[in-house]
Amino acid sequence: MNFKPLVIGNLIASIPIIQGGMGVGISLSSLAGAVAKEGAIGVISAAQPGFMEKDFLTDIAAANKRALSYHIKKAKEISNNGIIGVNIMVAVTHYEEYVKCCIESGADLIISGAGLPINLPEYTKGSDIKIAPIVSSLKAANVILHRWDKKYSQTADLIVIEGPKAGGHLGFHMEEIEKLENIDEEIPKIIEFKKQYEVKYGKKIPVVFGGGVYDKNDIDYYINKLGADGVQIATRFVATEECDASEKFKQAYVNAKKEDIGIVKSPVGMPGRAILNDYIKETAILGGDPVKKCFKCLNKCNPAKIPYCISKALFNAAEGKLDKALIFCGENAWRINEITTVKKLIKELTE
Repeated sequence: MNFKPLVIGNLIASIPIIQGGMGVGISLSSLAGAVAKEGAIGVISAAQPGFMEKDFLTDIAAANKRALSYHIKKAKEISNNGIIGVNIMVAVTHYEEYVKCCIESGADLIISGAGLPINLPEYTKGSDIKIAPIVSSLKAANVILHRWDKKYSQTADLIVIEGPKAGGHLGFHMEEIEKLENIDEEIPKIIEFKKQYEVKYGKKIPVVFGGGVYDKNDIDYYINKLGADGVQIATRFVATEECDASEKFKQAYVNAKKEDIGIVKSPVGMPGRAILNDYIKETAILGGDPVKKCFKCLNKCNPAKIPYCISKALFNAAEGKLDKALIFCGENAWRINEITTVKKLIKELTE
């Protein structure tokens, strides 16, 4: 099965797959570098990348920026200068500083969601870095592209559409998720809508779909049937030797059953998809795990009112302390039954 390269301006990925950014500590330089080395696009998560740094507890911002810079450069090295992107949530503190760190450290692409990245062009002006908003509807795409056009005389280099089957925080309200089985109808609408900006700015704006993409039949469907230029896949890359997560985290995917995966309400109010382990069930029922230390990860988080600290739960997940962990995953994680390598996985997905 042959797929056309994914072309984002002067960036050409021979494999039209973007490895989705996964935090905390799941997609760092090892995974992103390995993916980019195979001709796809590797993505580092900017969600607390410095959680293993020695000074993390005393200077969180400095530790995160130092680690983010290190992982960008290391991924570029591993990949032999392949295409490396960074996923930055709009909701994080120090958003602007992370964007500038990506530019200074040589990242090729910023993918931004968990909110509308309406001010992103302001922080990237004067640089060559590509920018891509994550949207879940035509309405969101309209708001972002209209704002970028009117305020910054700029448009997106790439659009990532994320559906409700994705893992981690979702771009939908809780009540919307079950009603969004028709997300496929949004893809052609967004593809048609962005054409006006392609004409105005004289460039191609590729569209990529992510959320539940599991195998090459899915890739064929979204690219050849619905007209996307590529796909974003995250969950499949967890169960690889190169993934930065602990072996226990990877095995949680291998061992998961379909009924183990569901929607949880994040401590910061957003719905997300995760493995429903005892910790998540208990904190939801009993009212929480008191927050002892605030890691200042998100702008709109009040430690006094949340049932548990999402950063601490995600640190535990990455380190394999699964009895106190939030284990984000996509809807199809239960279909994974073995640990493989990035090279073998990409071969399986494309040949």
